[in-house]
Amino acid sequence: MYLANTGRPDAPPRPHGARRRVPATVIALGAVSLVTDVSSEMVTAVLPLYLVLGLGLSPLQFGFLDGVFNGATALVRLLGGRLADRGGRHKRVAGAGYLLSALSRLGLLLAGGATAGIAASLAADRLGKGVRTAPRDALISLSGPPESPGRAFGVHRAMDTTGALLGPLAAFAVLWATADAYDAVFAVSFCTGLLGVLLLVLYVPSAAPAPRLRPRPLQHAALRDPAFRRILYAASLLGAATIGDSFLYLLLQRGLDLPPALFPLLPLGAAAGYLLLAVPAGRIADRVGRRLPFLAGHAALLGAYAVLLLPVAWPAVAAVLALLAVFYASTDGVLMALAGPLLPAHRRAGGLAVLQTGQALARLLGAAGFGAAWTFWGQEPALWAAALTLAGALAAAWRILPAAAPALDTPEAP
Repeated sequence: MYLANTGRPDAPPRPHGARRRVPATVIALGAVSLVTDVSSEMVTAVLPLYLVLGLGLSPLQFGFLDGVFNGATALVRLLGGRLADRGGRHKRVAGAGYLLSALSRLGLLLAGGATAGIAASLAADRLGKGVRTAPRDALISLSGPPESPGRAFGVHRAMDTTGALLGPLAAFAVLWATADAYDAVFAVSFCTGLLGVLLLVLYVPSAAPAPRLRPRPLQHAALRDPAFRRILYAASLLGAATIGDSFLYLLLQRGLDLPPALFPLLPLGAAAGYLLLAVPAGRIADRVGRRLPFLAGHAALLGAYAVLLLPVAWPAVAAVLALLAVFYASTDGVLMALAGPLLPAHRRAGGLAVLQTGQALARLLGAAGFGAAWTFWGQEPALWAAALTLAGALAAAWRILPAAAPALDTPEAP
């Protein structure tokens, strides 16, 4: 197993073949994410139907809630990264986030049909995700060899996506067995989330203790690096041009007039493709550089928007789901692998939190803007606007993203 000090001058020599093994910490974190994603994707899969068709929310209201769902993480991501970097408490902070997300399912059960209660529960779920994501990604980045973070993130994302694949299936099975009882979905999701917390406590080791340094705002430390700033600007710009998966699935459901019971199955195609592509995309990113795959992934998302502008039929559904899979495989872990090596080990969680916060806020604007455009202009003009916006953002990001940047494998001087 690789240790957190991999790449440092005092690190022990690697045994033969160690470069080809996936660190045990990455596997353990992947198992935690797999179980947790089963829990969260059960809820995500049924949520659009529950809110739009079940409770009668308008696209504008749903867009606002979806934005809260994705953007409420902003400040707590920074807090989570800051706390994790203090004394290397990555595991403890990540565990608190996983536990908060699991408990949020109880809020959905207690909220009934109250929109405010549902919004609060969704916010709590994303607060938990915000707290845990940066410490978890820092653990992954610090656990593997510095020359292949893309592969480590690819393996983790593949396991994570297995959970995303199983979650909608579980939701479909529960709805079928209980005659569309959404409360049963929320209850099963709560129990599964608690299992993920237990796996983290038992099998994920803590990070190595951080060196004692003079206190300094980690956000400022990360933003001083020009290459990191350019990655942050590009990721935020592209995030603001995305409309959210839930809207894509709603467009497909309306285009085909799918029965509500089949709606949770739509994300399965994208999740299956992501599962197959995550590890190869990580390897390709390590080999050719992470900039090009990251941009190509957003080009695939633009292709999905273009397909949705055509009459929706089953081949169009397959194309949209495949392009969505390429988008996630080429951008999710690749972005962390692109930025992680630029950050000192003892400030990595905080720096990744800054990047994830910028992207989350941008996606909040994107989801809310698309919901408003759909409400006031109609479905097709809103989608045209989203496609043109993403095309412009992609062209700008091509110029903003650095071609290559030196990695930092040693601690920053105090």
